[in-house]
Amino acid sequence: MKQHHACWPIPAARARAWASARTWACASALSLATATALAQGAAGSPPPKPAADPLDATVKVPPLVYRSTLSTYRRAGEFESVPWREANDRVGRIGGWRAYAREANAPDPAASAPLSPLSPPPPPPPSPPSKPAPSDPHKMHGGKK
Repeated sequence: MKQHHACWPIPAARARAWASARTWACASALSLATATALAQGAAGSPPPKPAADPLDATVKVPPLVYRSTLSTYRRAGEFESVPWREANDRVGRIGGWRAYAREANAPDPAASAPLSPLSPPPPPPPSPPSKPAPSDPHKMHGGKK
């Protein structure tokens, strides 16, 4: 009977060990370089000023400045507000969400062929045929009467 060893994939285990050792060595070298740079920078700089006592009411502080986050707001423009039934009917006449998906995935005619200054603009794409509105717009939702 062939025995199965717990450490059978020795090359993979050895590779993981070496990768761990390389990671530790890189982290150690980076920490040593950072500590050296901080020590050199601290040697030439003056000692830091002691922090002001937060309980001292006579300490001068910079003035508080308020700037609203809405001060740079620009309105996108006027929009048409329509009743929801009218909006739903319009979407139904256009062809529903599939019409919007086709429009979004259609290639841009302006990008496909450059126009010369004297050529007329290309004709608009044909609109999808309109379907009559169903007598019960909610029957597609599976509702029972």
